[in-house]
Amino acid sequence: MLHVDPIFAATSTASVYAAGGVSALPSSAAGGEALPPPFTIGAVLTETRLDSWLAVGLVLAAGIYLYGVHRLRVRGDHWPVARTVFFLGPGLGGIALVTVSGLHAYDTALLSVHMVQHMMLSMVAPIFLALGAPMTLALRTLPQRPRKRLLAIVHSRIARVYSFPLVAFAIFVVNPFVLYFTDLYRFTLEHAWAHELVHAHFIMTGCVFFWPLLGLDPLPGRWPYPARALLMVLSVPFHTVLGLTVMQSTTLFGGDWYPSLGLDWADPFDDQVLAGGILWAGGEFVSVTMLAVLVIQWIKQSEREARRVDRELDRQEARERAAESAA
Repeated sequence: MLHVDPIFAATSTASVYAAGGVSALPSSAAGGEALPPPFTIGAVLTETRLDSWLAVGLVLAAGIYLYGVHRLRVRGDHWPVARTVFFLGPGLGGIALVTVSGLHAYDTALLSVHMVQHMMLSMVAPIFLALGAPMTLALRTLPQRPRKRLLAIVHSRIARVYSFPLVAFAIFVVNPFVLYFTDLYRFTLEHAWAHELVHAHFIMTGCVFFWPLLGLDPLPGRWPYPARALLMVLSVPFHTVLGLTVMQSTTLFGGDWYPSLGLDWADPFDDQVLAGGILWAGGEFVSVTMLAVLVIQWIKQSEREARRVDRELDRQEARERAAESAA
């Protein structure tokens, strides 16, 4: 996590190489942490780190999930490959892409990179984690006692209130406005632990919102598909409003934090416009795509229900014919 002393960065001056006339950034900031190099694909690859608590958590989550799939296969039970791919690929892999890769070196230096993290952690990764059905996997592999405890947690009053669609929707919508339009965002830039906590909060908020809408796990109080589709549609305007507000703002988010870094290869105002565009376009794209996924799930569920009704009618006709033959 990049942490630069704004006083040091503001008073640092760039040196110019005589040969190339290129401005050089200060090599380190207060506390010995280096300023990020110009943003390039190569820099993103070379700045990758594997020493964060989030990286450890991702490895553990992947290992536990794969162990559960292995246990099912050992006893001869089937587990869809697509669920494993969703959970490990765009799910955990998406989180790693924006937190473990070199993007982490820029998340407090460029607002646009932070917005990419925001979109991935709160909207993209939680959707695929939900489609991986980890709770169903746990219920099918855990022993009786842990399985009962998991069910008790899922059906607890706190879980019911927190995951209720309207409550989850309110948290999902209000969360970014509270973060970006208060002093909280500047606080997260100045304190690495707070910035990491925001990442975890993004993931939890996205899971709470998308799990009841698109998830495959058995959750209490799940709404019917028409209500879920309506809630998904209602979430689209909020990302548009937030993105346009960020783009049109004449005040820098985080106050003088970004100018104080003294990065001569990035303009804070231009980067903020880009960040708003990412939030606007990304939010609409993800919402519309997930609405399409929800409609597909709705159609498949209707087809399964129709097949179930047909089977029941066939059984009923068979019983009637058997009764007539006996008579």
